[in-house]
Amino acid sequence: MICRPQSKVLLTATLAVFLAADFAAGFATFAQQQPVPPVPPVPPQQESSTAKSKPQSKERYSHANDFLIRGTVFNDQALAFPGVQLRVKRAGEKKFHWQTVTNSRGDFALRVPQGSTYELLVRVKGFADQSRSIDAKNGGADAGYVFRLQPLGGKS
Repeated sequence: MICRPQSKVLLTATLAVFLAADFAAGFATFAQQQPVPPVPPVPPQQESSTAKSKPQSKERYSHANDFLIRGTVFNDQALAFPGVQLRVKRAGEKKFHWQTVTNSRGDFALRVPQGSTYELLVRVKGFADQSRSIDAKNGGADAGYVFRLQPLGGKS
């Protein structure tokens, strides 16, 4: 028997309709045979005076009182410098606790808790590191900084 392309499509569509109808009939029969158990009601929990109270989870940290360190980093030709690493630590500590990188325009922003003095280190390969001391003890809630990095070896 020779089949034309139109007859193959018609045959496939007809087969799909029959299979779908057969599946629906079989599923309906299965659903009728399987009773669904009722869900028991959940009794309300009552606190007893003898039960220990659960310890409260840690309070969520609010950024409302944070100090915002923001700024821009430029290269030696006064162009925005993307991808520069900025690391922040509390003054007198060895380990850096916060870090970020500059965006495509050389801008950065980083939040730290108020009430301390911080050291900000700006570092990128091929350029001299720069650091600044940041006083976040009192005063405003943010500070802006501008860095102009110089290549190693003093080339301008």
